[in-house]
Amino acid sequence: MPTPRATLEQWQVLQAVAEHGSFARAAEALSRSQSSVSYTLAQLQSQLPVAVLAQQGRRAVLTEAGEVLLRRSHALVEEARSLERLAARLAEGWESEVTLAVEVIFPTDLLLTALASFNDACDRQGHEVRLQLIESVLSGTDEALFSGEVDLVISPRVPPGFLGRPLLRVDFIAVAAPHHTLHQVDRDLTTEDLKSQRQLVVRDSGVHRSQDQGWLGAEQRWTVSHLKTSIDAVRRGLGFAWLPVGQIQAELDQGLLKPLPLTEGGRREVMLYLITARGDDAGPGVRQLAETLMQCCSDQP
Repeated sequence: MPTPRATLEQWQVLQAVAEHGSFARAAEALSRSQSSVSYTLAQLQSQLPVAVLAQQGRRAVLTEAGEVLLRRSHALVEEARSLERLAARLAEGWESEVTLAVEVIFPTDLLLTALASFNDACDRQGHEVRLQLIESVLSGTDEALFSGEVDLVISPRVPPGFLGRPLLRVDFIAVAAPHHTLHQVDRDLTTEDLKSQRQLVVRDSGVHRSQDQGWLGAEQRWTVSHLKTSIDAVRRGLGFAWLPVGQIQAELDQGLLKPLPLTEGGRREVMLYLITARGDDAGPGVRQLAETLMQCCSDQP
């Protein structure tokens, strides 16, 4: 395999000239002399079979071929930076803090079990890692990922530009309190029966709060901020809701909540994914937590 002739430094200088529009301003931005910038680009040009820059008056502008090569060079330089960040993380050892954003439908007991296992793994290896846990809903989970404030995300969606591993299937069921009006109907229920009743939903925790989830055809709707509030409200007979079975199993077993006899749509499934925000740049603590979560979820029946 032939060795690349153009260097990362040369591509970085080309990026600076394209961004600042002249050799002089690029040299100032790079804290180099103008002659050094000119020499570096001359070397780059000599190693390429197409022209990358053209002079328009006092400005240096990209040729059509230069624009194509520049776009590819950004990915090349960023990948090199990513390798260096990874090397730095490996040299530093474990992170002092890991931030995890979790969609609220993820079973609480399972989450705490996984976090306890992660803590045990840290103790065995002699590391003390602080944990920041963000409990979010819908677009709030995406926003935490895009903002770069989290290391790991458990979400029902994998946003563009990220990769996710299937983690856990969450089953939802439509329920109401046994004394609710819907349970007094002596037949299977239809969506028309639901429309006249109050539905409980959990508010999107994103700043823009732009996403809704589930059937939202009820004429009345109460929107709450926490899943527990929704469960408690349904228990009191204040409405019906689709709730994750894992979060209400005790109430179902005790008869405090009862599945609605819908003709269709009474149950649905949501797949949750584990997303590592920085991919291969993730440190050993983040990787340990990710593997612990995967293992705990794979042990579920």
